[in-house]
Amino acid sequence: MSAHKKVCIIGSGQWGSVISKIVGHNVITHSMFVQHVPVWVYEELFNGKKLTEIINTKHENIKYLTGCIIPYNVVAMADLEVATYDADILIFVLPYQFVHGVCSQLQGKVKPSALAVSLSKGLDVGDGQLGLISDVIRKTLNIECAVLMGANVATEVSIECFCEATVGCKDPAMGIVLKKLFQTPYFRITVVPDAEAVELCGALKEIVLLAALVCDGLGLIANTKAAVVRIGLAEMVALSRLRYPNTRTETFLQSCGVADLITSCYSRKIQVMADSFIKAGSYKAIARIERIVLEGRKLNGPPAAREVYTALKKLNLEDQYPLFTAVHKICVGELAPEQLIDCLKHHPVHK
Repeated sequence: MSAHKKVCIIGSGQWGSVISKIVGHNVITHSMFVQHVPVWVYEELFNGKKLTEIINTKHENIKYLTGCIIPYNVVAMADLEVATYDADILIFVLPYQFVHGVCSQLQGKVKPSALAVSLSKGLDVGDGQLGLISDVIRKTLNIECAVLMGANVATEVSIECFCEATVGCKDPAMGIVLKKLFQTPYFRITVVPDAEAVELCGALKEIVLLAALVCDGLGLIANTKAAVVRIGLAEMVALSRLRYPNTRTETFLQSCGVADLITSCYSRKIQVMADSFIKAGSYKAIARIERIVLEGRKLNGPPAAREVYTALKKLNLEDQYPLFTAVHKICVGELAPEQLIDCLKHHPVHK
């Protein structure tokens, strides 16, 4: 990797805009980075103008995150290959569903010495193997990949509310570099080597979020919801250890673990989603929530729950993970939301 590291950001939605702001300022502060930061933008029209043109003239992504001012040294580009050319650090800030396609376009076109950083929360859905998005990047581009996860609501980070995030990076030297790239006085970074667990935290908490939606939609008391979230955390730890035996318990005490779980399960938006989840019939409500509440964005929980259930069924372990199993069955209409708590009353964690 070169002495002055060129950074490229791939993705420009809400979170991509926030990361553009943070990285844009930090590459100026730290001399180890090239100050010019290209950001790849999926080109689309907004109010009759190209989104790249809007970002480069207003220094703001007014379609996805109004009010988040992007530094002048961050330049929006519609050509993926041009944006990523000669980059030393590639930051993926995409919905996980688009990572495969983007990586396919970049295959054989990035530096062998480059490092990727994935901020995409989700599992590589398809084979029931609990595949990581970082592995998709690693295998397709043949480069190493770190991850950044945490309790981070884009709109709140954009206005510099204090929060934390966790970087999972196996290379200690690169972990120091990534901390300089992402940390600010309001966005504090902890670097841990347990990268797989950091990433699984971000994916598996989406399943626990759906269980919390059921609790809120049914009007269950706070004690019950707290028990459900705690059981969900226990299943997250157990499944991470099953998949990666060297998983460290302390990783789940970082922002990527318990903090992200709390933020997601007790967010302001959860009650609106919860009402739809119950009233419309859970599996039918998913599309409605995505269309109305999330404004077209996809819920990560249902495909993650399906992938986890497929993996557990292959291993005949569904009974050991009743919350994950029940959430999947609720999502596909095989189980009524009202049956969730009954599924947890004899949970293995209580034995």
